[in-house]
Amino acid sequence: MIKEHLEDIESDFAGTVIDIETIGDFNRQFNDSRRYMDIKQVIFGYINSKHLRIYCAEGEEGIKDLQGKTPDILKSLERPYYAFNCEFESGVWFHHVGVKIDFDGELQAVRFEKKKEAVINLRIPNYDDPFFDIGFECIKAWNTERYNKAVAHNRACLLKERDILIKRGNCQPRVCKFVKC
Repeated sequence: MIKEHLEDIESDFAGTVIDIETIGDFNRQFNDSRRYMDIKQVIFGYINSKHLRIYCAEGEEGIKDLQGKTPDILKSLERPYYAFNCEFESGVWFHHVGVKIDFDGELQAVRFEKKKEAVINLRIPNYDDPFFDIGFECIKAWNTERYNKAVAHNRACLLKERDILIKRGNCQPRVCKFVKC
């Protein structure tokens, strides 16, 4: 089952900011897309100039449903596409969903910048993030079926990333080297 959250929101930017939440571990023996091959998407959220929408898989069956739905969701979204860490979303989707997506703009100013640092430096509100930018807490919440908390975290991430885009813009995304297993 997939739980959906939809809010009408007016934002002053073109395109779509995308943020996913995942479970699984990095495969640190690789420096290409295979680094993400053991990670599964459990939440897909996006925000554009008109609304914010989140799809949350509930349990293993929901993960499969979201996996199947993701290509159609992506096709419906307005470009340009932005993400805080484009390589992460691209790598997870390539291995878990089977789609290759190239992003148009990266919101991370430098590699490994923490979103929390950007939020503090740009004086962006927390937007009721129950985990204060600690993604691992979202994984724990999802794994213990506290889906509302995980959705609240993704919602806050989307609003923060929108504000990052509006306040400081974006840079050229790091290219994900796609390698099949």
